[in-house]
Amino acid sequence: MKRCLAAWLLFAAVAPSQELSIHQASPEIVEQRLRAYARKNSEREPAIRRLFEEAGCKGDSLREETAKGVKGPNLICTQAGSTDRTIVVGAHFDLAEIGHGVVDNWTGAAILPTLYQGLASTPRKHNFVYVAFADEERGLLGSKAYVKQLGDARARITAMVNMDSLGLSDTKVWANHSDKDLVRWLFGVANAIKMPLAVVNVDKIGETDSESFRARRIPAITIHSVTQETLKILHSPLDRIEAVHLDEYYRTYQLVLAYLAVLDQKLD
Repeated sequence: MKRCLAAWLLFAAVAPSQELSIHQASPEIVEQRLRAYARKNSEREPAIRRLFEEAGCKGDSLREETAKGVKGPNLICTQAGSTDRTIVVGAHFDLAEIGHGVVDNWTGAAILPTLYQGLASTPRKHNFVYVAFADEERGLLGSKAYVKQLGDARARITAMVNMDSLGLSDTKVWANHSDKDLVRWLFGVANAIKMPLAVVNVDKIGETDSESFRARRIPAITIHSVTQETLKILHSPLDRIEAVHLDEYYRTYQLVLAYLAVLDQKLD
């Protein structure tokens, strides 16, 4: 791991009153974790668990959560902060079993442990909860179960950042199904560290796990990479690792890592 040089630009341009400290993984590590995908749903949660443990999230910080009607468990990694406020960072790990399911959505799930690692070295205000959701493809079952069991803790969640189907292009945001402030801050970070970002709304394509949070009035945002030209790759034999543009995938990782550090300081 190495110190993210962009943090100093971010400090000056986005949060001038406080220092932002993040540690950025090398492109090789990000690619290595991408290539650790499993081709069967039954093997996906154990594969994500191995990546979390490799990144340092283990023991009491890493747990499974099961629910009635959900085939696989959600896998939850918790990173403690100094307050009782929480930011949830999520991505589903299950696949539609057509193709290898690398884009949809190993690309999102495999980044979760690396984001954990990038924020782990410096104390944070928020508790960061990284959730690899089960059964998104069967109707958001994992994320619905997660939100249902929150109880009073729901009121302490200040944001949910969802990643689904990355690396087909540079970073996109589903703006009209995302909290306006979360979208505005994402563009602020992208501008500060000179990363590409565009709005592509995917209302007619389907649902994703952020919708489970929005239904409970939890501010949420979905980050993706799908365009009209690349939509055909999802849920098809084309969804293989060769479809992922590694440079664009890595830029999305860099942007999301910086974004989470900014949200930690800007959200109450």
